[in-house]
Amino acid sequence: MLSKKLHEALNEQINAELWSAYLYLSMSVDAEAKGQKGIANWFYVQFREEQDHARILMNYILSRDAAVALKPIAEVRTSWASPLEMFRDTLEHEQVVTGMINNLAAIAREDKDFASVNMLAWFIDEQVEEEESARGMIQACEAVEGNKFGLYMLDKELAARVYSLAAPLASKE
Repeated sequence: MLSKKLHEALNEQINAELWSAYLYLSMSVDAEAKGQKGIANWFYVQFREEQDHARILMNYILSRDAAVALKPIAEVRTSWASPLEMFRDTLEHEQVVTGMINNLAAIAREDKDFASVNMLAWFIDEQVEEEESARGMIQACEAVEGNKFGLYMLDKELAARVYSLAAPLASKE
């Protein structure tokens, strides 16, 4: 059984994951509108990942015989001056999410809810990957800053990114 505190925090995390998805969809649309189809693809893959993160949490809450509480998703920014600005915002956002995931793990540990601790370990590892990926994209954008051909090549490279979820996405039947 989930404690009230952890149950509420997990529901908040679902909202945060859906907000993240919405943010990355907005970044994808902005990049697409500017003709940066590869960058748009990179953010669209992020959008799909965040949706699945929310679904993993929903499935987990349901598996613990608790209720999922979907809440309104707050408005997101819709325009960025450059891909570099997008990726800097991405890193900053992922660092906030890392703090939220760490807080969930701390609550679970405090509750001695080892099933939740175990489930959250995947999210902790995922956040390390998310931050590393954003840092890599910042470095790539900085390397080509002011070089239109370099940005073109980076955009072409990012068009090849494909989505694959590294965690099982069990459905609740």
